Amino acid sequence: MTESQPNVLFLLSDEHSYRCFSSCDDDRGEPVETPTFDRIAETGTNFDQTYCQMPLCTPSRLCLLTGREVRRCNGWDNDNVLPPDCSTIPETFGEAGYDTCLVGKMHLGGNRQFVGFDDRPYGDLTGGTNHQWEPLDRRGGRKIRDRTRDAGVSEIPESQLQEYVSTRESLAWVREQEAASDDPWFLTVSFSRPHFPLTAPRRYFDRYWDVDRDEPTDLLTEPKVGYEGDTVDHPMTVGARDGFRTAEVGEREAQRARAGYFACVEFLDDIVGEFLAALDRDGHLDNTIIVYASDHGELAGEHGLWWKHTWHEAAARVPFFVQTPEHRTGERESATIETPVSLADLFPTLCGVTDVEPPDGLDGADLSTAVETGAEPDRGPVVCDNLVPRWGAGTEFRMARDGEYKYVQFRDAPELLFDLSTDPLEQHNLATDASGADRDALDSLREFVDESIDFQAAETERERDSLLQQEYALEAETASPSGSCYLLRDGSVVDADTPLYDPTVVVDNPAATFDDYP
Repeated sequence: MTESQPNVLFLLSDEHSYRCFSSCDDDRGEPVETPTFDRIAETGTNFDQTYCQMPLCTPSRLCLLTGREVRRCNGWDNDNVLPPDCSTIPETFGEAGYDTCLVGKMHLGGNRQFVGFDDRPYGDLTGGTNHQWEPLDRRGGRKIRDRTRDAGVSEIPESQLQEYVSTRESLAWVREQEAASDDPWFLTVSFSRPHFPLTAPRRYFDRYWDVDRDEPTDLLTEPKVGYEGDTVDHPMTVGARDGFRTAEVGEREAQRARAGYFACVEFLDDIVGEFLAALDRDGHLDNTIIVYASDHGELAGEHGLWWKHTWHEAAARVPFFVQTPEHRTGERESATIETPVSLADLFPTLCGVTDVEPPDGLDGADLSTAVETGAEPDRGPVVCDNLVPRWGAGTEFRMARDGEYKYVQFRDAPELLFDLSTDPLEQHNLATDASGADRDALDSLREFVDESIDFQAAETERERDSLLQQEYALEAETASPSGSCYLLRDGSVVDADTPLYDPTVVVDNPAATFDDYP
């Protein structure tokens, strides 16, 4: 470790669509205002064609933490435990002399809740999902239909929202760390939004939905693509539409939900902006690399679908920005990288830009040269998997992206091929009648997938890995519906949101209690 070794601030969100940045052009983008994220992307290195390893929360996070594909880190579904023999980013940085900390949601399974981090002062420490459902509606669990139906203005005090608490706890950790140690630090701040529940403070929601009139504003847009194209009757599309019950989401409900999603994006951007400004004011960013990414995207009504867990661009493609101190001072030029890359590349890339020795066995590529020079990397095909038959027998898939072509092979369903340069909305399946360059791409990508994945072997591995959930079962009480907890200095883990979900009510009728109640 060198004296000038940079700190690393990794900002991770949940379900942030690659479309939802104000820097996107009109054809691609949605009408959100994201000046904070735009500034990171436009002054740093923007990997504009980045894909997650699996478009689902826990698997994607296990893959990015380990730099491995789904099959090599037990990243099958949301209940999985990270195997102890998988090296992680915080573990590797800790061994290199960094102080490491995770604040916020990470959606880890079982009793392996630290995975190499030294500190976890606040977050989903009891294996919850860290989503703050509205407290005044105290139904037990939430159902699929509630995700869009409940969109609107948050009733939770803004200071108690997970995003705000995460940034305040993160700021406190940095201040304490720099006061006590000269070691560099690696801090991951992980946010729940813009993942549902699709609620936000009123000033954000009001931009897209007039609360007083109860109607959409002129800013609200329709999805870029509807339930149309060559894949509407594909077995996986039908299975996802039925499984998520998205055909039941009516037009008005969909509009309100999109308004809630856009509001969540803007709220997150503001919160992150305030956090970075506080760090910068005190000099904590002078020698700090800032990274922003999201674990997967959000369909938000595109293709008649919502959420994630599909091969579509809006589900599988994610933001990935790297801004170094040299970018901020102007010593290094900004760049937009068009070569398709993967979130598995995050681990080796962070090692590359910090001169930390990476462990053996990573599946990702080191993109540090692209960060430092703006040169397009020689990456090769990137993959995004779903290796569980959630949407019906035979719907497991491996998606491969190389150049402008995107190929999807299923275990037992028709294959797909798209030329994203001419068909960015994925309407025309070229695999049914490919010729010329399309045929060459189809043959090449089909061969790559045939050689790189065996769906039967993956099923056997998944069944074997399921034993880890039993071996590393978490023996702790489930926290309140949000799953948010504090880890206190005495080692006790306490629920963070008791006042929201199980409050001690001191006044239940303010008009009768306060003589001057307005």
